[in-house]
Amino acid sequence: MFHEIRFPANLSFGSVGGPERRTEIVTLTNGFEERSTPWAHSRRHYDAGLGLRSLDDIDALIAFFEGRGGQMHGFRWKDWADYKSCSPSAQPHCADQLIGHGDSRATSFRLCKRYASGPGSYLRPILKPVEGTVRVAVGGDEMREGAGFAVDTATGVVTLTEPAGEGAPVTAGFEFDVPVRFDTDRIAVSVASFQAGEVPQVPVIEVRL
Repeated sequence: MFHEIRFPANLSFGSVGGPERRTEIVTLTNGFEERSTPWAHSRRHYDAGLGLRSLDDIDALIAFFEGRGGQMHGFRWKDWADYKSCSPSAQPHCADQLIGHGDSRATSFRLCKRYASGPGSYLRPILKPVEGTVRVAVGGDEMREGAGFAVDTATGVVTLTEPAGEGAPVTAGFEFDVPVRFDTDRIAVSVASFQAGEVPQVPVIEVRL
C-alpha cells in the first residue's frame, strides 16, 4: 500500500542518494564484453539519516517510520537534486517536457522527464507530481488546470478536457516526488553518538508502481 504523504522535506535535505542501474557484463574468451540490462528504468536509493540535525529531527523520523510501518507502506520523497521538469535553477514551464502528440481522440497523457546526453537518452515516467505545480500546454497554448486539464497526482496522468488536435504537441512542466519505502524495518539511534556527530543510517529505496 502507498501512503500519499511526503517524508519531511527539511529532513530529506542533506541526504545522499541517486539513481542505480543494473548492467550484466559477460567477458568473452577473446576479451571482448557483451553488456545488457534487465532494467528498463533506473532505481533510486537514499540515506535519510544524513539529513538529521537535532533530536527533534530524530523524533519526527521515528514518528514517520512508525506511521509507515517500517517497510510496509510506501511514501513520497523529495529528491532535492532532481525534483523539477527543468534545471534546478529554473522554474517549471509548460513547455519543459514533451509528453505526447494529439490524435484528435486521446485525452490522457502520462507525465515524463527526458534525460539526454550525446547520443543517449532516457525517458523517466513521473508518477508523483506535486499538487499545484503542473502546467500543461497543447500546441504551445497553455491550458488552465480545472478548465483545460486535470492531473491525477497519485499516478502522474494528465487528462485534457478536449482531445488535442492531430499532431499537436502536448507539453508539461512540474515538480515531482519519488515513490519510495524504507529499506529497513529497524532504526537504531543512540542519543550519545548522535550528539557526538554520528547519525543513524536510514536507507530509503524507490518502489515500482
